[in-house]
Amino acid sequence: MKTGKLPESVLKRSVLRQIHTKREEIILGAGVGEDCAAIKLKDDEVFVLSTDPITGTVKDIGELAILVNLNDLASAGAEPLGVLLSVLLPPEITEPEIREMMQQAEEACEKANVQIAGGHTEVTKAVNQPVITVTGIGKAKEGSLISTAGALPGMDIVLTKWAGIEGTSILAKEKEQELLTRFSPGFIRKAKEFDKMISVLPEAAVAVKNGVSAMHDVTEGGIFGALWEMAEASGVGLEIELKKIPLKQETVEICEFFGINPYGLISSGAMLMASSDGNRLVMELQKAKIPAAVLGKATFGNDRILINGEERRFLEPPKVDELYQALGRE
Repeated sequence: MKTGKLPESVLKRSVLRQIHTKREEIILGAGVGEDCAAIKLKDDEVFVLSTDPITGTVKDIGELAILVNLNDLASAGAEPLGVLLSVLLPPEITEPEIREMMQQAEEACEKANVQIAGGHTEVTKAVNQPVITVTGIGKAKEGSLISTAGALPGMDIVLTKWAGIEGTSILAKEKEQELLTRFSPGFIRKAKEFDKMISVLPEAAVAVKNGVSAMHDVTEGGIFGALWEMAEASGVGLEIELKKIPLKQETVEICEFFGINPYGLISSGAMLMASSDGNRLVMELQKAKIPAAVLGKATFGNDRILINGEERRFLEPPKVDELYQALGRE
């Protein structure tokens, strides 16, 4: 395609016509020539905003872009309402590929009852693969927001699902041919399907009802990065038992294949929480069919300790995600 804005015919046919989900709160939405969205809230509600780019993969990028952003809103205890999409496309892109991305995005929005409220589309030589940046808009009752910074000494640290599930799915899709030299097609297919677990909206809803003090979705930098970020934001120390961090066997084996650390692998789909009663929270999550585990506790001071049997070592600040090393983009 020619560089610059998408032709109006393509915009209407392959972008705007893919958008079906509507919210009554959004009173001005996506359309030709519309540069803004307008949202009406009640007097006791507040806006919650988040923005994220997707740059690590092009497989299922439309769906992934939406899910990652909605997870950020959910981790703040907010109900997602709408999203704005900024889509940068390389000149080699085809209209069917654009339509597929938008269909992926709309399908993810429809499942979460979220409206694509607007955005921008552009073909540019500045990118060599599609880049989608999503700005999410949510609402929450005034005074009910949950932040990453709410962990207090003595609180239990809980993780839902498994560390590394997003990175495992991405590697299974992007590096399938390499992985087939060691693993069966069935093994790789199962790893690809980890993308079905990327939404954390269900566990966020359970957590909000059970009075968690902090939530943080585990994204770039993996579980080690998320633990550090929660502790740093909250001004607490940590004592975390390494063996209690849940991992899928597919994650372990794929990480061994590429020589990377699963604890530093991008992990959307896992939610880190701080609770005064972690065991009760785990039970409530399990009632909702969401796996969860208590990893350890927040402590006084700034020491962030990883315990592995008799070994104790310090957790380090977040590093470059292990995904980029495996993809050869570090």
